[in-house]
Amino acid sequence: MSTLEIGAPAPQFTLLDQNSNSVSLSDFSGKKVLVYFYPRASTPGCTVQACALRDSKAELEKLNVVVLGLSPDTPKKLTNFTNKQELNFTLLADEDHGVCEVYGVWQLKKFMGRENMGVVRTSFLVDEQGNLEHIFNKFKTKDHHEVVLNYLQQA
Repeated sequence: MSTLEIGAPAPQFTLLDQNSNSVSLSDFSGKKVLVYFYPRASTPGCTVQACALRDSKAELEKLNVVVLGLSPDTPKKLTNFTNKQELNFTLLADEDHGVCEVYGVWQLKKFMGRENMGVVRTSFLVDEQGNLEHIFNKFKTKDHHEVVLNYLQQA
């Protein structure tokens, strides 16, 4: 999956959010950041995952966690997704999939007999000092938020 190691500094990035504002990982120093990569806004699985994170925001905030969702979508698509699903966290547009590549989630995928490059659904928990604390890569879209919360509550 990813060649990134737990304890290593998280790769830094600055991308445009759903409102076309620049957002950097370093903006959240002192907080834990859940950087979650998903394939495409407004698709069924991505919607289930995003809405569950939306509904878990209060619990995540109590644990000092900020959510950043990254996909290769445009800011305009992210605006539509945010508005339609009433999302309450930041989505970032990685249109050239450069950040996806650095994090090791841009990979060859096989679907219905076809192969193409795309985002492998993965989440990275960055600690308050900007280091990788945990990598979540074994979950279903509907229980992603539970896997994250269970880890945080046991940590």
